[in-house]
Amino acid sequence: MAESITEVATGALVLAAAGGFLVYATQFADIGGGGAGTYELTASFRSVEGVVVGTDVRLGGVKVGTVTELDLNPETFMAETVFSIEDEIVLPDDTAVIIASEGLLGGTFVELLPGGSPFNLEPGGELVDTQSAVSLIQLLLRFATGGDE
Repeated sequence: MAESITEVATGALVLAAAGGFLVYATQFADIGGGGAGTYELTASFRSVEGVVVGTDVRLGGVKVGTVTELDLNPETFMAETVFSIEDEIVLPDDTAVIIASEGLLGGTFVELLPGGSPFNLEPGGELVDTQSAVSLIQLLLRFATGGDE
């Protein structure tokens, strides 16, 4: 009898742990959201080095969206980026967007820098003030060779 109570308690503990992991996954990995409560914005970059579909979009260091699509425009040779932003985040139409890094060995993310315009971006709007990714290798080569290119 004591053995079966122990087995039931162990099973309940395993199910509780699995439920905890499921809750964590749906809240922090954007599994359960399905894109509800978001709108899309686009931006064109010269280089999106380190950015992939699923990369975080941050505002003030807080995740407010996700990169949903990356394509190369064959006419302009620019990387066309589409990302979803939470509905409650309303951005001015002069918002800048940059590809930033968490540090020398950290990951890459898309950072939004709101401007001061009284007009807001509409869903599906395009951010025109963009700054591309900076390659650490290119910076080191410039420093080592003394180049100003």
